[in-house]
Amino acid sequence: MKVNIYYGGRGLMDDPTLFVINKMQEVLEELHVTVERFNLYELKNTITTLPQTLKEADGIIMATTVEWFGIGGYMQQFLDACWLYGDKEKISKIYMSPIVMSTTYGEREGKLALANAWEILGGLPCSGICGYIADTSIFEGNEGYHKIIEKKAENMYRTINQRLASLPASNQAVKKMVSITQNTDLTPQESEQLSKYASDDSYVRRQKEDIQELTSLFRDMMGSVEPEEGEQGEYVKEFEGHFTPQPGFKAIYKMQIEGKKKPFVIEVNGPECKCYYGNMNSCDVEIQMDKQTMDDIIFARMTFQRAFMGGAMKMKGDFKILRTLDQIFSFMEKSI
Repeated sequence: MKVNIYYGGRGLMDDPTLFVINKMQEVLEELHVTVERFNLYELKNTITTLPQTLKEADGIIMATTVEWFGIGGYMQQFLDACWLYGDKEKISKIYMSPIVMSTTYGEREGKLALANAWEILGGLPCSGICGYIADTSIFEGNEGYHKIIEKKAENMYRTINQRLASLPASNQAVKKMVSITQNTDLTPQESEQLSKYASDDSYVRRQKEDIQELTSLFRDMMGSVEPEEGEQGEYVKEFEGHFTPQPGFKAIYKMQIEGKKKPFVIEVNGPECKCYYGNMNSCDVEIQMDKQTMDDIIFARMTFQRAFMGGAMKMKGDFKILRTLDQIFSFMEKSI
């Protein structure tokens, strides 16, 4: 006979649940039962694989401690894994004894929750233990408590050994009618990794950036570069056509227009003017505006200076060079 113990507490030295399962393990081993313990807090990264350990067990003990509310996260994860990945045919032949100690309140509810969960999984019920233990020192020298624990261990051994039957439970009937586990082709390890990555915001953000970079790379490789007359050519002809040179004037303007992937750069060198979309590390004036403001300037409804003074445009750099924009690009004069 083999019994597995799944401990869902945190492993604290004063955890009363540890005293109970240690005592039960001692009694079962005296009855020549093979006992294997799984501390879920030590196996938290591989909990999804633990249902595989049920295959060789005749009975199990689910032990946890109620420290503030409920059976705790580790035990809940283990039950979830049993529902998703456990062999339901094997589980239907395994007896489970719930052990729940409470240091606050709710030991009976915790014991009932474990029993109900196991029955919904299709497993067989076995008598368990629950109690409120504020201080583990009350176990020391208390033969009455020791006998209760020893008796429960003996009853579990007798139940498993004799394969005692139990009456049908309503939660098993409900399971057969409405509870269906979705089939998945993923292994428990793959499912765990998938859920971990999906909840990792930095991982998801990095994946989106990689996808955008690959999309741009393949588009360039296939020759699908945006044409000059398209988005990347917008405003180029308007600025070059309205350019009025100023003798000896040199400046570089970088305009970040809302909705454009790259900034609009204007390089003025005396009588020459070069306009294009691209990256420029150093510039004399850096401008930020939305597309509507740029259109208003192009169609002479507004000047660069008025846009800045009215708050429709932001700038960094030399304000005198900014004012020169309205002189070298005379949209207002040529629109009359």
